[in-house]
Amino acid sequence: MLRLDDIAVARGGVILLEGISLTLGPGEARVLRGPNGIGKTTLLRTVAGLQPPVRGTVTLPASGAAYAGHADGVKAVLTVAENLRFWARIHGGGGDVGAALAALGLTALAERPAQALSAGQRRRLGLARLLVTGQKLWLLDEPTVSLDAASVGLFAAVMRAHLAAGGAALMASHIDLGLAEAVAVDLAACRARAPLSGAPGGFDEAFA
Repeated sequence: MLRLDDIAVARGGVILLEGISLTLGPGEARVLRGPNGIGKTTLLRTVAGLQPPVRGTVTLPASGAAYAGHADGVKAVLTVAENLRFWARIHGGGGDVGAALAALGLTALAERPAQALSAGQRRRLGLARLLVTGQKLWLLDEPTVSLDAASVGLFAAVMRAHLAAGGAALMASHIDLGLAEAVAVDLAACRARAPLSGAPGGFDEAFA
């Protein structure tokens, strides 16, 4: 479902990680680990196709992948349900909005404007968006940020159902996601030994 072959990634023209190779099959999850700034976000953005690798190849499913970064992808002027219906239409209209609301504990908030949500509620809405995309491969950057313990449990249940249905996930996190079955990938071994020339100028974001 996902294959990385000898990937090197850069941020701001500086290579952060190199020599990354991994495969991800149906029902499998990997969690990228490493200290702040090592390049977790940069690697996920590269896998998602938002910036090119310095070298190596990324092979995704023909349908692509669903990416959830630091931003929740939520439109503030729409209600919770309207946000999900919008994303379902973007991805072909086949997503079950009611099921997505229930899975992340948002049913009672369906008609609330997104701008009136708490940080944790907005994060749950951003995660519910994944369920209406129909994508089998999920790329998640710190998915449990702003979530309380009960919401982390909802996320873990959603992820387990996704994997049981043949989905796969590549996630970046420095905290426990409540998913013992997810295999950790330590990026420290792939840290670039020294700055290399010729790295393309990429998206110079605040988080790595």
